[in-house]
Amino acid sequence: MFKPRYIITNKLLANIKRIAEVTAGFNNRSFSKVMLHKMERRAREVSAYSSTSIEGNPLPLTEVKKILKNRPEHIRDSEKEVLNYNKALVELDKLIKADKIILNINWLKKIQAMTTEGLIEKYKMGHIRKEPVFVNNPRMRKTIYWPPDQQEVAPLLKDLFEFLDKNTKKIDPLILAGIFHKQFVIIHPFMDGNGRTARLATKVLLAKMGLDTFNLFSFENYYNQNVARYFHKVGLIGNYYDLKDKIDFTSWLEYFTDGIIDELLRVKKELEKEAAGPEFALKDYHKKLLEFIKEKGFIVDKDYAQLTNRSKPSRNLDFRKLISLGLIIKVGKGKATYYKLK
Repeated sequence: MFKPRYIITNKLLANIKRIAEVTAGFNNRSFSKVMLHKMERRAREVSAYSSTSIEGNPLPLTEVKKILKNRPEHIRDSEKEVLNYNKALVELDKLIKADKIILNINWLKKIQAMTTEGLIEKYKMGHIRKEPVFVNNPRMRKTIYWPPDQQEVAPLLKDLFEFLDKNTKKIDPLILAGIFHKQFVIIHPFMDGNGRTARLATKVLLAKMGLDTFNLFSFENYYNQNVARYFHKVGLIGNYYDLKDKIDFTSWLEYFTDGIIDELLRVKKELEKEAAGPEFALKDYHKKLLEFIKEKGFIVDKDYAQLTNRSKPSRNLDFRKLISLGLIIKVGKGKATYYKLK
């Protein structure tokens, strides 16, 4: 039976409260469809770059953006890693929105196969390892962690998912997601692709629990800012069997929630910057129009003319802009035309 050891410290409690506050702020605001699409694309770029960079991929963010925009004709392994991760982000996001994914051992296998396709031998793709593995520090050029034996991987994963199922309504989702992330890395269930799979699976888990990090956020970005610290917090140093009864998740959970806050605030700043730009900025008359619809349920051109001193051509442009931003929709034709919130 998996019973992780951790303490709800004042810092961890404050982090969870802060995340709830910032998330509520996002949910209470309306952003244009065009702007959100732009931010979603940017988040995927940052995630694909950061998560592969953590594992040693040398491609800079500028190059990653080019690759995702225009797939190279002849693909190197470093480029394939980025393309795989981006493809996994897109596919998993679609499945989450369609509510067609339940995170379990089979889905872990599928996620790992997505990230490693074309990069490792087929027998290692989508299969729990049947061989011992070692985690090496590339800078020190020596082994720093010996994961559990291969015959224990499946039972340990089973215990982990049973723990999640039993505590879904008892323990805060952020704590559950953090525990899952670290325990997955400790188990190290695959021959390759464990880090990328852990981060993608954690995204899925958070989304299923109500915090969708696929569209706008990239907590991988936080980890990539100091990879050594991430590895120190998420992993172990030594032999699993010497350490398993001493593992404490507290420090990692504080770091894990720190990362989500950091990323939420970064995205909030970017959204506000985008919203203030000429492409997306709303004038006072736009805001009056939207407030009228929120209060009355819809608006016609005659109502808008009484709200402002805008000319007929200008009012038409205003309606078109709000439609293009995905904030309102046009209903009816001719004199029966009215507008309501999308």
